[in-house]
Amino acid sequence: MTKKKLTTSAMIASIAEEGQETISAPFGEALVKLAQTRQDIVGVTADLAKYTDLHIFAQKYPERFFQVGIAEQLAMATAGGLAKTGLTPFVTTYAVFATRRAYEFIHQIIAEENLNVKIAVALPGLTTGYGPSHQATEDIAMMRGIPNLTIIDPCDACEIEQIVPAIADHKGPVYLRLLRGKVPAILKDYNYQFEIGKAKLLEDGNDVLMISTGILTMRALETAKKLREEGINVAVLHCPTIKPLDTETILSEVTKSNRLVIVAENHSEVGGLGESIACLLMKEQITTRFKQIALPDQFLHAGALPTLHDNYGISTTAICNSIKTWLE
Repeated sequence: MTKKKLTTSAMIASIAEEGQETISAPFGEALVKLAQTRQDIVGVTADLAKYTDLHIFAQKYPERFFQVGIAEQLAMATAGGLAKTGLTPFVTTYAVFATRRAYEFIHQIIAEENLNVKIAVALPGLTTGYGPSHQATEDIAMMRGIPNLTIIDPCDACEIEQIVPAIADHKGPVYLRLLRGKVPAILKDYNYQFEIGKAKLLEDGNDVLMISTGILTMRALETAKKLREEGINVAVLHCPTIKPLDTETILSEVTKSNRLVIVAENHSEVGGLGESIACLLMKEQITTRFKQIALPDQFLHAGALPTLHDNYGISTTAICNSIKTWLE
């Protein structure tokens, strides 16, 4: 069978599988809906409204939208100032710019004063093929060390729609790894309800426990379906909140039976959810078979996302192959 030829668009728009149901701009649409009933909601961006779906909000509420230009540090400082006046700013940029360029401003202006700023960042992890300059493969590792900061990595469009009002109600700063454009809608089939700080069991199984976050939950669910056909039962525990971690649920699932435990994330193997859970298990003196599905501690290549996801082991096919090898 001849593989479909990939175009340049595959470098930024290939999260959804062919034929998969998607929702367009779930973040932007959810923010507009929220702003209809909450006058405190404002938007801030550093020249990336269109590429973070904030342009939808800007078109609907131009008087509540602030464009600071290519100045990510200024965007964070502006959001902090707006929060001090009682507003609830949602500030958007790419993940690489929020973390690498504006880290100190998030740390000192927003987090230290526990301001009510919601930082929504596009292109987290390996969701763009434009090479290391745009691939935020280490952003969770950087942000986990900041006190007061809640970190959330959503699975799909359905979850983003729930996350926006939830984090607006949450008092304190939030770092949200954003999915933009046409985003797959997976969780509608699982009667799912997002809660800050809570992990949710989406599938149960006796052979493998996959603790996943972000788009890797999407892949974990696809993996569970495929492996079930081969007689391998995979449980999927979705952990959208990286910090604070739902230690109670994680420990309950890990100790339930002698399953292979796999943590799957769209992030470097260094400093993300995998290391966080490994540390938790060590502190609790729990011994189990433990594996990570994550990006390598490297500067990654540029290219089409489907190819990169295969090469770096986070595609459904690659995950299935890894699990079968580990079970052998």
